[in-house]
Amino acid sequence: MQKVTLQDLGLKDYKETWEYQEKLFQGIIDLKISNRKNETSIKTPNYFLFVEHPHVYTLGKNGDISNLLLNKEQLEQKGASFYKINRGGDITYHGPGQIVGYPILDLENFFTDIHKYLRFLEEIIIKTLAEYGIKAERSKGETGVWLGVGTPFARKICAMGVRTSRWVTMHGFALNVNTNLGYFDNIIPCGIKGKAVTSLEVELNKKVDLAEVKTKILKHFTELFEAEF
Repeated sequence: MQKVTLQDLGLKDYKETWEYQEKLFQGIIDLKISNRKNETSIKTPNYFLFVEHPHVYTLGKNGDISNLLLNKEQLEQKGASFYKINRGGDITYHGPGQIVGYPILDLENFFTDIHKYLRFLEEIIIKTLAEYGIKAERSKGETGVWLGVGTPFARKICAMGVRTSRWVTMHGFALNVNTNLGYFDNIIPCGIKGKAVTSLEVELNKKVDLAEVKTKILKHFTELFEAEF
């Protein structure tokens, strides 16, 4: 069983969290480089961060800025910030009531397959939602987790975007639990026109306990990744 250090950062500014992720990410990479250079085999650490962010829009490195439908003044009026960042994917929103998970893993401790890694992240969310009686699935060619795939009512409940270097991961997933979905009206989520977003609260018609959802996510993570916290 691979050991993973779990940290719940609570409600934390996006930029501060991004810088913290970068620090952990770079620390693992530096250790790997040192191991190769010095022919040592010091075990690399793995981390899993939970966080909620104040209102923020983030755009992936290959994203299209035109998918943000607000100018600087409008962002300020909505109390939201904006960052162009170094993950894959297009634009997304983070805010209170959303569970954001950032696994910072050395995949050489697990398996060296980025495609498999993304599918595992999706599977964790699919299994978690199944515990609430929600049938979630993948949508061909669109990373993340969706409901109603193949129907006119297809809607995204979990966005994903990751960065990897030397098999080390950062960034991750954002699951809408009790999220104010009105903030998604200000973007073309993930650059995909004509697709709606949803949340656990909307689907179940009630507020959902965030701590309970996190527990379920961690359970499925440990099973799929054969890890322990």
